Amino acid sequence: MIVDIHTHAFPAVIRDQRERYFPDEPAFKLLYETPNARLVGAAEIVASMDAEAVDLSVVFGFPWSDMDTCRRNNDYILSAVRRYPDRLRGFCCVDPHLSGAADEVERCLAAGLSGVGELAFYRSGLDDACVAALAPVMGLCRAFQVPVMIHTNEPVGHRYPGKTPNTLVQIYRLVKAYPENTLILAHWGGGLFFYQLLKRDVRATLKNVYYDTAASPFLYDPAVYRLAAELVGSDKILFGTDYPLIPPGRYYQEIAASGLDDTQRRQLLGLNAAALLEV
Repeated sequence: MIVDIHTHAFPAVIRDQRERYFPDEPAFKLLYETPNARLVGAAEIVASMDAEAVDLSVVFGFPWSDMDTCRRNNDYILSAVRRYPDRLRGFCCVDPHLSGAADEVERCLAAGLSGVGELAFYRSGLDDACVAALAPVMGLCRAFQVPVMIHTNEPVGHRYPGKTPNTLVQIYRLVKAYPENTLILAHWGGGLFFYQLLKRDVRATLKNVYYDTAASPFLYDPAVYRLAAELVGSDKILFGTDYPLIPPGRYYQEIAASGLDDTQRRQLLGLNAAALLEV
């Protein structure tokens, strides 16, 4: 079983008229201003899944600054999950700073979505205000017993659209602030997993943390899969493509060359996510 934990889907009104949203949504503009940055709908995701042998995908939208747009995108995710109940699961995506963010999360989880994410703070990083703003959302996710996906990225290396000013200290403080939440740190947690080698504090703090592989072919050497499995355990890594950013096939090639054994590959590619989502 192959499960892609990280894909983005948008309704047609956003896909076809993205420029309308740029003036009031600078983070969206940052990521999608170039025409090469694809926006796809649920049908295109399912078609890609069929072509790439993906059994199940988690879909979500974007952390919009406007609540009406946020609801529109979440409603689209809800409709996509209902249209493809055997192929898609959905996460609710919000800007936690928005008034009504917690109400929107509760609405979506009550309607059947399977988690919250990808929550991202593209301009600020994960500063103290962001960590505090997450409290109501985190509380709801504990109550509903669902995971929360947080956008993280490595604080060094080359610049690219969507790379936030987060630091490893900020990511770690966020995890420590919500120790009972199940967290998925996107994009390998910005490399946080390397600190599992520390003897004190870190392993216990990160006990409820999973790491997804989204954008890995752009960021890391294929050895990252083997090293992460050694440091955090192959049961804590989730296959995520960030589709349509990168198709699954590129990941398959790198995973095959990574040095993981067959059991580890099956865990990473789907068994871990299936257990987390209870499917």
